[in-house]
Amino acid sequence: MTGAAVAVLVVLVALLLGTGFLLGRRTAARPLRPSDVGTPVEHATFETLHTASLAAPPLRAGLTEESARRSARRLRSLLGTDALCLTDRERVLVWDGAVHHHGKDVMGHIGALLEGGRGTAFDSGCADLDCPLRWAVAVPLTVENRVLGALVAYAPRESAVLARAAGEVARWVCVQLELAELDRSRTQLIEAEIKALRAQISPHFIFNSLAAIASFVRTDPEQARELLLEFADFTRYSFRRHGEFTTLADELHSIDQYLALVRARFGKRLSVTLQVAPEVLPVALPFLCLQPLVENAVKHGLEGAVTLPGTRTEEAAPFRITISALDAGSEAEVVIEDNGSGMDPERLRGILRGEATTSTGIGLLNVDERLRQVYGDGYGLVIETGIGAGMRITLRLPKYRAGVHGS
Repeated sequence: MTGAAVAVLVVLVALLLGTGFLLGRRTAARPLRPSDVGTPVEHATFETLHTASLAAPPLRAGLTEESARRSARRLRSLLGTDALCLTDRERVLVWDGAVHHHGKDVMGHIGALLEGGRGTAFDSGCADLDCPLRWAVAVPLTVENRVLGALVAYAPRESAVLARAAGEVARWVCVQLELAELDRSRTQLIEAEIKALRAQISPHFIFNSLAAIASFVRTDPEQARELLLEFADFTRYSFRRHGEFTTLADELHSIDQYLALVRARFGKRLSVTLQVAPEVLPVALPFLCLQPLVENAVKHGLEGAVTLPGTRTEEAAPFRITISALDAGSEAEVVIEDNGSGMDPERLRGILRGEATTSTGIGLLNVDERLRQVYGDGYGLVIETGIGAGMRITLRLPKYRAGVHGS
């Protein structure tokens, strides 16, 4: 949602316009304590902002019974009303406040609101003369022109101030629900991106790995057993279903298993150099972030290499991959370098602009976009290449970033 932050500020400012209503009800109930700082208006403003900040986190999970239950008391406190309820399109999710028996009548009063998306006010119609809830205002909770439910506030009498305040609080709730939708969309996007990367672990690679393992069954059963375990661990890690982040240690271990399977096929044609500083092993990074880069190097540098006529396969020039993960102060610097055929720089720029049509391009673009999404635009892939000059890919990983934890 573009402008979500601006919308939050606008709604909070609007909420402050109703602090007189809040202050009147609060100060009537209790005098200010000597420890209270500032003027009564300043104190009420602080309480309003503080209460809003406490109500926000549950709503970021969407409009559910649990999120409604955890936020209702804070929302009622913002309005200073006798009772408040939140509904979805089918039922009351939570009732907070006095006289619970009104909860069973709410859905009958807001049917038109749920269909048309327009707020309404109504008499509670309570036959109990001692009931304090004589009037209510209901405001729709709308996200992207869809009415998800309603906020309904009850009071002893009709109040224009409460009607206005309820509208502003409902707008603020809608902003939180829109942010929840964005979080959900982001999660779905990340899952789709990981599925795309998993799709690059091609059936061709799996078939060749199993064929290589089979070739050792008779000649070297112990080697076949070790390779089978490597294959099992590699596929288990690549297709795991929990967590969008991993650690550098786990990602490098998966790469080592992948390269062990490649060595079983190509033998001395593959030369790998690994240089890792122990202090960077716990650094968290997006799941399947390095492995596609190494697989790309192997696929296009080794499997796609052309052997000169009259040269036996085992006599071809060795293909070298160097992987380093070094300490760089507040960051870890990872470099993946190979001596393969390289790439035309103009083609590479097209790939990183989103013009990829091959699995190579999709993999590079996917990793680049996920790094930028998690860490910011300054943390994309830095790629040095040229036709016949191999490829060097550098990426930087902050050692700590809020919300990024290996699993």
